[in-house]
Order: sequence, then structure tokens, then C-alpha cells
Amino acid sequence: MEKLKKKIWSSVLFLAIIIGGVYFFLKFNSPLEIGILASSEDNKSVVVGIGNKGFREVKILDVSVNNNEEPVKTKLQVSSALEGFIITDDYNNEEAKKYGLMNIDDVAIKAGTSLSYNFEKLNDVTASKNDEIYGISVIHYEEINKVHISYRFLGISFNDTVTFN
Repeated sequence: MEKLKKKIWSSVLFLAIIIGGVYFFLKFNSPLEIGILASSEDNKSVVVGIGNKGFREVKILDVSVNNNEEPVKTKLQVSSALEGFIITDDYNNEEAKKYGLMNIDDVAIKAGTSLSYNFEKLNDVTASKNDEIYGISVIHYEEINKVHISYRFLGISFNDTVTFN
């Protein structure tokens, strides 16, 4: 009976170490890749290009600006590597509609959409309209200096901050 208890405790300890290791590995190797940073001349409209280098979808939970202020408008651009992104202060104009501006809550960032991989394909001239890229488009009433992105991957919450100069 004593040996059985030791085996159970050893198994529980081993499982806890494995789960803890996976958790810390994910925490320090964020699946969200941030690449392109673009802004309007007055920095009141910005786009943060993102990709998912993980093996499961990433869900954007929240986007805030500067000192965790809620932006006036936030959308997620779902575009192709060939089309790129648009910087706009009006999500309803005809040109902006071509760039797949969607509500952040309605879209999950697909696995395998790393920006660096898509740039490689562009350089090799093998990119196609099927190569999806994602950009967080933010409009605010004052200059945007920072964009804070909260997201979830495998049930773990992450936070990244992007600084605009």
C-alpha cells in the first residue's frame, strides 16, 4: 500500500512538473508575432501587423492605447500578403472595405500565419491571395504612443505592448 501511495505522488509530481514546464515555455515563447507598425501622419490611426507562429488559434481579447485608454475604434484587418494593410480613419469608406476590416471579437488569428513566413513568400514571389495576414487597426482621438494587446492561447492569457515613436 505504501508503494502505491509513493507511485501516485510521484506521478502527480511528474505531471505537475510537465504542466508547469509547458505553461512557462508558452509564457516565455509568445505565439503572437508582431511585425509591421504603420501610422497616419498625426499618429491618431495606427496598424499593428500580427501573425500566429503557434499551432492553435490565438484570440484577441482586448486592445487599449497609451495609458490603457479605450480607443475610439478598433478593427482587425484580415487581408492577403499581396494586398497588405490600409491606414485609415474611416472604416466605412469603399477603399477600406477591400481590406477585410472586421470586429476583433469575430475573428481568431489562424495558426501558421507568421508574418516572417509571409514576408519570405513575398520575397520568393510565391505569395498568393490565400496567404492571410492580420493587422490590428486602431483609431483614437489623440496621438497613439502605445498599443496594448491582450490575447489568449491554449487558455493562457498574454499581454504585449507596442510602442510608436
